Amino acid sequence: MGRDLLGEFEHQVMLAILRLREDAYSVPVVLELERVTGREVAPAAVYIALRRLEKKGLVRSDLRVPSDDSGGRSRRYVELTPDGLERLREARQTLAALWEGVEPVLDQG
Repeated sequence: MGRDLLGEFEHQVMLAILRLREDAYSVPVVLELERVTGREVAPAAVYIALRRLEKKGLVRSDLRVPSDDSGGRSRRYVELTPDGLERLREARQTLAALWEGVEPVLDQG
């Protein structure tokens, strides 16, 4: 049985997590997606995508409580799992294969 395909938004969220590395939690993911795509991103959509990706085993999260002297709020940080990295690699290869040979068609307008 084949694996579920990554949705476009899930793919983007995973790439944002990869870009942010150890600083990846919901707010920076939203801001990174907005910065790179130039589109407004609903925080709720990111929360939902993160939970769905975690359920699929493609990301993992841990709640980090700030130290007593730093103040601030607890944050749920996320990172890609080895399976998540593999899925991104597969998606990249698939898209690259699909793009092969279509440039001349695009250039024709």
